[in-house]
Amino acid sequence: MATLESKLEAMLRPTIEALEFQLWGLEFVKAGKHSTLRLFIDSEQGVNVEDCANASRQVSALLDVEDPIPSEYTLEVSSPGLDRPLFNAEQYQMYIGDEVKVQLTMPVAGSRNLRGTVVRVEGQMITLDVSGNELIIALDNIRKGNLIAKF
Repeated sequence: MATLESKLEAMLRPTIEALEFQLWGLEFVKAGKHSTLRLFIDSEQGVNVEDCANASRQVSALLDVEDPIPSEYTLEVSSPGLDRPLFNAEQYQMYIGDEVKVQLTMPVAGSRNLRGTVVRVEGQMITLDVSGNELIIALDNIRKGNLIAKF
């Protein structure tokens, strides 16, 4: 995880937890003057629009005081949704047996985009069954991972 994202996570986690939500993860997408800080919050009861708006107000106030991002950005707060992004080994562990898609920074088996079933998680290594082949992927190599929603 990038240094800025780590700093933001450490700064924002207590505020989100004080609101009785879990900070599922965050993304900072740099795009010049249109950068976006995206927070994903969750709870056992789920998250609704009012919850996101309340969390956004609290986080925005904290960010205004601390000012950790030197450029302009848009703050977005949402639930992870059915196709939730996966940020860490613990989250992949929760979805053993489920299908995920991952975008990699370095190719594995000749591809940077994989879709497969989570077989196991050992430390920071994720094993996916991709078309009958077990591929071991370092969590640091996963640029973006998402659960594939079941309908």
